[in-house]
Amino acid sequence: MRLRGAAGESDEDDGRDALHILPLSILPLETAGLRRARLIKNVRLETVAELFNDAQTGSGQIRIDQLPKCFGHDGPESAPDPGPEFRRDLRKISQIAESASFDVYSLRLELRRLNIAVDEAGALRLSAAKRAELTSYMRVFTRPLIEHVYGAQGASISSMDELIRLFAQPDVEEARRRLQLTADRLDIPLLEIPAFLEEYADIFLSLAYFKRCLDDIVPDVQGFLGWMAELYRVSEVRRDARQGRMLDEIGHDLTDISTSITGRFESFDNRSRDFWRDINPQSFRSIRDLIVTHHLTIGGVLCGLAVKMNLWKHRFSRGGGPIRRLEFIRSEILPGLAHIKTIEQASRNNMGM
Repeated sequence: MRLRGAAGESDEDDGRDALHILPLSILPLETAGLRRARLIKNVRLETVAELFNDAQTGSGQIRIDQLPKCFGHDGPESAPDPGPEFRRDLRKISQIAESASFDVYSLRLELRRLNIAVDEAGALRLSAAKRAELTSYMRVFTRPLIEHVYGAQGASISSMDELIRLFAQPDVEEARRRLQLTADRLDIPLLEIPAFLEEYADIFLSLAYFKRCLDDIVPDVQGFLGWMAELYRVSEVRRDARQGRMLDEIGHDLTDISTSITGRFESFDNRSRDFWRDINPQSFRSIRDLIVTHHLTIGGVLCGLAVKMNLWKHRFSRGGGPIRRLEFIRSEILPGLAHIKTIEQASRNNMGM
């Protein structure tokens, strides 16, 4: 079973580039109506099906188990059987809905687990616009590669695609010599270097993508913590110790999660530098496997933080009274936060941090 290619429309690009959105149009579903919907993570980190979303009517969300009723397949016993196609689609959607994040890198792993081939699926690649946006982030990982092969002459290389083209047809004798040396150290034929570079680029593009997400989220978390800290001065919190403890716990958890995941990225940076100091097949497999192993947990943590911070910014762009703030924190920020922290702590422990 293979994924269909993405349609290339802007809303589908937005879905491919998001942590919390999965356009069902990219899946090989047999029910046409289902392909017009998408899965999203709500602020409680539950997966729901979104049937429509526009400025006038808002977001039309239903639980996954309500899809049969929405499509006329949940009536009395005399109602028509939904058919094997709809049942297969619903089973597939229910399985995918369990993913902690809908970023393309986590989805690759989850869909492979469900026996849906994704290796060449354009639908599970970041959009061209997002890849271009990540160019500056990729320089952290491409600079040692460029210096390793081209030295100072590689300063003008601005993208990974350009680098791969140059490596496929090196026009500098010294570069060819260094490429051969790299191939020897990796124990692969010289002709396989471009394929190695493409895999290298994809692995580190995933890190660049998640790092950009982190850089967007951390300032929001800091802003939220400052906004929340204002509540310590209001009488409702001063009179009720339980309210203060709730704020303390949320503040501690958000700070701990943000600090921990930032430390994980620093560890990835250090290990990628170690790879270029001692290039060999084992060191590449080690850094590749390390990053891929952490895709699901990084995606899950960032997705959880992103949906909560996005809703906070949407609801409170113009302030908000203390009672309204406390109710939002209790009903929208607190649920699921312990789960995010558990994911992050377990992953940090696995890295030996």
